[in-house]
Amino acid sequence: MTGETTVRTAVRIHGHGEQRKALRALLDGLPAHGGRLLLAGEPGLGRTTLLQWAARSFRAGPVLHLGPDPDAPATARHLLDTLRAAAGGAPLLVCVDDAHLWDAPARSALGRAAEHLGSAGRVGLLVSVASDRAADPDLAHLPVVRLDPLAPPRAAALLDDLTDGAAAPAVREQLLAEAEGNPALLVALTRRLSPAELRGHRPLPRPLADAATLVRVAGAAAVAPSAHARDMLLTVAAALRASDGPDVDAGLVRDALRRRRPAREPGAGPEALPGQLARDGDRLRFHSPLVRRTVYATAPPEVRRAVHGALADVLDSGGDRLPGLLHRSWSLSGPAPAPAQADRLAAVAADGTVPASYGLRGTAYARAAELTADPAVRAERRTVAAELALLAGRPEQARPLLAAARDRAVPAAVRGRAELVRGLVELGDGPVGDAHQSLLLAASLLAADAPAEASTAALAAADAAWAAGDLSACLATLAPQPPRRTAAAAVAATSPRRPHGSTTTVHAAVMRDHRVGMRALLEGRLDRAGAPLRQVVERGRTEDRPEPLLRAAAAALLLGDVDAARRAGARALAAARHLGSQSLEPRALEYLAYAELRAGRHPQARTHAEEGLRTALRTGQRNTAAHHRAVLALAASIEEEPDAVARHVTEALDTARRHGLAQAATLAQWAAARADLGRGRPFDAADRLGLLVLPGPGRGHFAVWRLAVPCFVEAAVLAGRQEDAREVLTDFAGWAAFGADPQAAAQLARCQALLAPPDRADGLYRQALARHDEAGGDFERSRTALLYGKWLRRRRRPREARDRLGAALAGFERCGAGVWAAQARDELRALGAAPHATGAATPARLSRLTPQQLRIARYVAEGATNREVALTLAVSTRTVDYHLRKVFAALGIRSRLELARVVGQAEQGREARRTAAHQEKTGARP
Repeated sequence: MTGETTVRTAVRIHGHGEQRKALRALLDGLPAHGGRLLLAGEPGLGRTTLLQWAARSFRAGPVLHLGPDPDAPATARHLLDTLRAAAGGAPLLVCVDDAHLWDAPARSALGRAAEHLGSAGRVGLLVSVASDRAADPDLAHLPVVRLDPLAPPRAAALLDDLTDGAAAPAVREQLLAEAEGNPALLVALTRRLSPAELRGHRPLPRPLADAATLVRVAGAAAVAPSAHARDMLLTVAAALRASDGPDVDAGLVRDALRRRRPAREPGAGPEALPGQLARDGDRLRFHSPLVRRTVYATAPPEVRRAVHGALADVLDSGGDRLPGLLHRSWSLSGPAPAPAQADRLAAVAADGTVPASYGLRGTAYARAAELTADPAVRAERRTVAAELALLAGRPEQARPLLAAARDRAVPAAVRGRAELVRGLVELGDGPVGDAHQSLLLAASLLAADAPAEASTAALAAADAAWAAGDLSACLATLAPQPPRRTAAAAVAATSPRRPHGSTTTVHAAVMRDHRVGMRALLEGRLDRAGAPLRQVVERGRTEDRPEPLLRAAAAALLLGDVDAARRAGARALAAARHLGSQSLEPRALEYLAYAELRAGRHPQARTHAEEGLRTALRTGQRNTAAHHRAVLALAASIEEEPDAVARHVTEALDTARRHGLAQAATLAQWAAARADLGRGRPFDAADRLGLLVLPGPGRGHFAVWRLAVPCFVEAAVLAGRQEDAREVLTDFAGWAAFGADPQAAAQLARCQALLAPPDRADGLYRQALARHDEAGGDFERSRTALLYGKWLRRRRRPREARDRLGAALAGFERCGAGVWAAQARDELRALGAAPHATGAATPARLSRLTPQQLRIARYVAEGATNREVALTLAVSTRTVDYHLRKVFAALGIRSRLELARVVGQAEQGREARRTAAHQEKTGARP
């Protein structure tokens, strides 16, 4: 019995946020001026949907949906006259869908009319074209907005929207992997399934994306104009199945075609390249992945096998063993197992001397599994294929392979390896609580026959518990387990080896020392934590594999040795890139970003985190991306970028809350609070930070909250919460004594100075500055100098205050801490000093105010009460009242609302001048 799932219409557009932003900018500008955009994307990505969204969103005038008119002259003049008549003097939005289907004269007229669109009035032109072929030269001058496939989270949200979440997890993973981010294909695949298939009660049809479904989405895009074009398209599509990248060698395609086709007639000219293909030097690729898949799926099976056989012959003659074997396996007829071919394919894929990427080796293992009859060996090969896909940065391919490897009849060690890979996939992109349980199960299943891999699984489970902030689970996972090994271990030793080389003696020692050191640290036995963790760092000095180098970087961070962490992280990154371990690159960049952050080098941390975020998103690791966003929020919190802080915090918390990432959440919330503190909002900062650092069930991550204590103490003192500040200093003193944070000793002295009576505060501030000199780092030293300068100014010691505040300003400017530099300038102005200006002068209207009045005006404009301003500036409420009356009189206003408007306009003007100055400096155009 077959059926069709009734898929409800999606209630919202999923993804394409940047594209909608570009369209919105065009629509918003139409009342004032015209504009034009070309929307390009392969079939199924939603060009028509976005055009319809733009038409519904436009409210300033009429919308004209323009198509080719066979009865009208195909000239630009006629087209422009049509647009003027339709506009009638009002703003007009013109939508042209699928312009690539227009005939050549009509496209030419459209392109020329777009060049002279300004003469038609306030007209906005939105043109959509399919990107499955080369760009049309008639439209090449238009600004292009490209549609990309949906990111995995967006595609998952669309699927849930379509099915109300009814898809079984294994079915869901296969649908998402098969759709490759194409929304129309995802809808078509879902509609193809019966309700029983969707819920996992019946097997899915094979292939899931069959020829009919692909043709339904791709339309005529895959149609070839000639027999030669059809052969070339199929040969390129087949060759790409065993390629390391999106393109193939044109010589390979040419030679394979010659083996299949008779010699051409003498004197025949060169045949044109089919429009679906692009040539870059000696490489060929498809413009559209969907068209590539459709070309391959719609070819007759016997023709596909013949093409693969021809490719195998060419590759065998050239010595390309693994691609040649893959094509040979695809040339076999029938679905029956082929054990000899499977064993040979798996053996070559496991041979480290054969040059091949992780992705290609994974493809070979997956094909070997398809040809394998024995269930246990088949499951093992699928597991190895999944692990290789994960290393290649393709978790969406790993998940279906793991689902297919599930079989309770296979040995425990095989099931344990599958759970280990599944847990690693979830650790990078899923709820870390689920990852923790999968990895614990893996350790249990592997303990008897593969103790080294069980240790790998256990330490990864501890990583998951660490990310979740579950201290008790982390300690339980790190507890030593008695070694067990049975006779079955000899059998396990003959199984396909993990690509990590994790069973080596050196790596086992690294894992053991890391586990022992982490457990001692978490138990508070700081004296026992140092030696094993230092062993991990020391072993990393002679390593050239990314996994032990990542452990060395993590151990160095736990010890507070940021220089060693940077060295190990940089070497891990280089090793991962050299081996093609794309999934490990974001982790190496994460450790590098943390090391720079701990050292106070915020610009360098930002650079690593930006690259890490891009790499994490490209390799489908949302959890790692959340950590990078938290680092970016912390870096932006010291700069004059409140919008950037808010954006990074929101995005980090979005993933952190859904996946249980306590560490990323704590870092993001700390960043938001530090931004509040830097902008003179100590009450907000103290409220945020109090939840993170004060004892209670809501306290932040067990290994991170102490880092936020200095910010909390400063905010709490300014907010009049001295007792809360004292409550956390005892724990922080123990943390500083351990030495895991190079800045902690200086920060402790600064916190003590903030809480000390005047006769002791002076010496504590000096002590803090001396310790900063030992630790290095401009930002933290400048914060101490700023607080000391404020303290000196309020005790009528202006000369000393000016020296400290000047040093603070210089340090903040050197490390790019713009929001804190503004505080230092305000303090210097309050002393009557004139700090050097780094931007435009204060607008004329605000220049009537004294420095103290300007500071009060800015705080009040941000919504602070008089009492909050008084506590922030360490003055009386009466003083604030007095200055505020002077502000109102000087500006000629009567309310706080008017004050907020005046200050806001001044700040906007200053921001505009900063932007203009930046553009003038860099040569950028608005």
